[in-house]
Amino acid sequence: MHSIHLLELNGKRVRIRPPRLEDRREFTSLVRSSRHFLKRWASPPVDAHRFAEYLARNRRDDFVAFLICARRDEGILGAADLSQIFHRNFQSAYLGYWIGAPFAREGYMREGLELVLYTAFRTHHLHRVEANVQPENTSSQALLVRLGFRLEGYSPRYLKIGGRWRDHERWALLREEWVDGQRRSKDAGH
Repeated sequence: MHSIHLLELNGKRVRIRPPRLEDRREFTSLVRSSRHFLKRWASPPVDAHRFAEYLARNRRDDFVAFLICARRDEGILGAADLSQIFHRNFQSAYLGYWIGAPFAREGYMREGLELVLYTAFRTHHLHRVEANVQPENTSSQALLVRLGFRLEGYSPRYLKIGGRWRDHERWALLREEWVDGQRRSKDAGH
C-alpha cells in the first residue's frame, strides 16, 4: 500500500481520510438513507459486500478513496475517489464523488474536493484530473466550475448508473491551472 492511501488532511469544516472497515455501518447507512437523492447520479456501496469490495479496491495502486468527514464529530458526510490513476507520460486520474442527502448544498463537498485535488496534484503529482457529470446535474457542474474545472466535451451513454447508460459531460483540471485550491487567473500572468 502506498503512503497516499494513508493520507489524512484537514480543512476548516471537513477532513478527508481513507475508509476503514469500522466505517461500514455508518457509510452504508448514509448511502441507504440518501438512495433517492443519489440514484440518478452515483452508485456508492450500499451493503457490507460492496463496501468490502470498495476497501479492497482502495488497496490497489490505481485507486484512492477518501471519506469526507465533519471535523466537529468525525461523522461521514460523503466520499470522493481518484480512479484509473495513471503515471509516467499520462499522470492522470478520474475524480468521483458523492455527498449524503442531509449534507448537500452546504459547501462540504467543495471543501472536501479541494483537499482531494491538493492530494492529486501535490502528493500524487498528477498532471490532469477529469470528472464526468451528467448534463442534468447542474449542482455538480457548478461545483466543478467553482473548483476551476473546464468543460472539454460530451460522451453519449458513457456510464451505467442505476441500471441505465447515461450521457456525461467531461470536465478537466490541469495541474498548471490549479494552485493550492485556487484556479489561476488568466490575468495573473502565471
